Amino acid sequence: MKRSTTAKAWRKPLLTLLAFAVVLSFCVQLATSYSAEALTVTTTTAKSNQASGNSVVGGQPTRVTWEAKVDEGEAVSSVTLTFPAGSSFADNANVQATILYQEDPRRAAQRIEVEQSYELDGESVVITFGELIETDYVIRVEVHNVALPALGGEYVVGGSYVDENGAIQTLADSPTITVIGTTLVDRIITWLDGQKWVESWNSVLFLRIFFNPQLIVAAFPNLFFGWLRSLGLVLLGFPLAIPFGLGFAFLRMSRLGILRFLASIYVNVIRGTPLFLQMYIVIIGIQIAGASFNSYFLGVIVLAVNSSAYLAEIFRAGIQSIHKGQFEASASLGMNGVQTMFSVIIPQTVRRVIPTATSEFILLYKDTALLAAVGVMEMMMFAKSMAAVSGNMTPYVVAACYYLVVTLPLTKVIANFEKKLAAADGTTSEPPAKKKKRVGLFSTSESNAPDAPDALGALGAPNPPGAPDTSDALNAPSNKSTQNVKKAQNAKKEGGE
Repeated sequence: MKRSTTAKAWRKPLLTLLAFAVVLSFCVQLATSYSAEALTVTTTTAKSNQASGNSVVGGQPTRVTWEAKVDEGEAVSSVTLTFPAGSSFADNANVQATILYQEDPRRAAQRIEVEQSYELDGESVVITFGELIETDYVIRVEVHNVALPALGGEYVVGGSYVDENGAIQTLADSPTITVIGTTLVDRIITWLDGQKWVESWNSVLFLRIFFNPQLIVAAFPNLFFGWLRSLGLVLLGFPLAIPFGLGFAFLRMSRLGILRFLASIYVNVIRGTPLFLQMYIVIIGIQIAGASFNSYFLGVIVLAVNSSAYLAEIFRAGIQSIHKGQFEASASLGMNGVQTMFSVIIPQTVRRVIPTATSEFILLYKDTALLAAVGVMEMMMFAKSMAAVSGNMTPYVVAACYYLVVTLPLTKVIANFEKKLAAADGTTSEPPAKKKKRVGLFSTSESNAPDAPDALGALGAPNPPGAPDTSDALNAPSNKSTQNVKKAQNAKKEGGE
């Protein structure tokens, strides 16, 4: 009797709990079916609006592509896309919706012609279709010339849609779009885009292709880091080539024939083959062989090896230009060969080869552009990538300006240094002045002949007031011109007598 009473006592709460679970399950199912979405957003992307690179810059027009798939048993009559706060549409903004059939793989991405209309309302776009878009169709919307927020950040495109029953449903969150903030360069480019003179300038084909103002502004900061890489290549490779070049110069002057032979082979092979070919053999060849080395490191090695062969000949010529009397004087002071070379000969050689070695540095700096062909990221590679994206030659012109920033000052330094060396040696690098045609006794212009006052003094005529005294020059027995003047004076006297 007790067991029956206990069973009845537990039966009622259990049935109540079971009934509550059934009602709850029905409510959840009803709520789920009520909140089911007719559209599943699959893609949201923005096209890069940089002159180079793949980023999306805020505040500048771009193209946003949005895609969603109509779920099973659903239909859509219109879609409203709401862009992030701070977005704006340009005056020439337009919207194009494309309906793609996706049910049959053989007809995948097949476009369906559907009448449509759109309206731009503040930060939203409303696309209305002429008929219902049903199950297994994909709606692709492309919004052209829309500017995303200038501050940059992660943004989503929201909105709503109208189903077959006319009910307005909220779109689920779409994939995020990464937007970078507007920089000074971007603001300058935007300002240039609105200038009438820029439009007139770019209307000329030659100017637009080679000197596009917007691309010039974009290229200078973009190529700056490539320029630093090119400088790094030559600043590492050239100092490394100097000791090797000096060593091979000594081998070329060695008394041992085998050493001279080996050094000659090295110098002649390196100088007799193109640097471009050497880059391919070293960098590409090592990759094919399966070895793993940094391409930038290999680029430095190739440049150093190539330059060392040229420096070897420069150093050898400089050493051999020193007079043999220097060696004899050093020997008379008790210095051995090594002391003579490094204490007497090398310092004089360095002074003489600096102009030529600097010219080699300039050539090596320009040759870094060849490394772009073998995949080394330097300035030429940056310019090539930017030109490929923009379809314009302006980045190459900007790269040329970066090369000239280094080569022109160095060329001027070399010229000044050569003049100083010539002055120290008692010679001049300037050509002698041409002699002008003489009329009578005096020249009609400056020439290598004596000045008129000196000639008058040489003939016995008094010098004009303030003119230098030429009597000392007349008395110099070693001066041939003075002797000729004396002969002329004697002849004049004899004729007078």
